Amino acid sequence: MSFIEQWNSMSADEAAAAVLPCCGSQAWAQSLAARRPLSTLPELLAASDAAWWSLHAVDWQQAFDSHPRIGEKKPQAAATDASLAWSKGEQSLAETCDAEAKHLLALGNIAYEERFGRILIVCATGKTTQQILTQLEHRMHNTPEAELHETAEQQREITHIRLQKWLAEHEGATQA
Repeated sequence: MSFIEQWNSMSADEAAAAVLPCCGSQAWAQSLAARRPLSTLPELLAASDAAWWSLHAVDWQQAFDSHPRIGEKKPQAAATDASLAWSKGEQSLAETCDAEAKHLLALGNIAYEERFGRILIVCATGKTTQQILTQLEHRMHNTPEAELHETAEQQREITHIRLQKWLAEHEGATQA
């Protein structure tokens, strides 16, 4: 039995808990679990998007809070071990920067939080610190509403990457 079939057979609460590390929003996890059965990765990603875009800003914020700041390791709120491990991998290029770039990133994080009232969420997979700083500079010009939607889109992209990792890790475990 594939992992997605196992996940489909779980109770709603078990399925929501199992998928929660991929996003960090309880409402998203519950909504995704309620959309089962799903049988393929494209179906899972489409259901994830439908669940994500149906949420309220407070539910998005719960997901945002489960991330560490770019360049840091500790999240703003509770996060699962899997989520923290994925964050570390996603930010791996940003962690290889020099001291000046790290300082600029720390200053950028502070300026962003002062302007928008939340941490910067960037789909950092494969991005260098310079690319993240360029994106940060551009996003600082957004209106609060536009930035909320950009942050939500970045979270959606992160969730897609994590859902793929989640399935791959569990498929490997079920085949071992």
